Amino acid sequence: MKSSNERVFKMSFASVYPHYVAKAEKKNRTKAELNQIIFWLTGYDEAALKSILADKTNFEDFFGNAPQLNPNVSKITGVICGCRVEEIEDPLMQKIRYLDKLVDELAKGKPMEKILRN
Repeated sequence: MKSSNERVFKMSFASVYPHYVAKAEKKNRTKAELNQIIFWLTGYDEAALKSILADKTNFEDFFGNAPQLNPNVSKITGVICGCRVEEIEDPLMQKIRYLDKLVDELAKGKPMEKILRN
């Protein structure tokens, strides 16, 4: 299992980001909404995101260098990829799955207030 996680951690965020965008847009959501979720979760802003995408920052550094993980992440619960996000033991994998879960909720048409746990 460890090697599979390692592979994910070393993947560039830029290689996955277009899939997040496509998933959102396919369900009539916007890239701006996706970015709002990323900013809410990590504390990054537009300029930082552009830099991360340009530099092909990997997931490990993407979350490791995040300005501030949102204090409400503990409110993100449910199943993603067959695992309950609140029970994932590896802290980095949990953060990645938090993002996956939020993108899923966006694609499923949940209102932004609910996605952002307001």
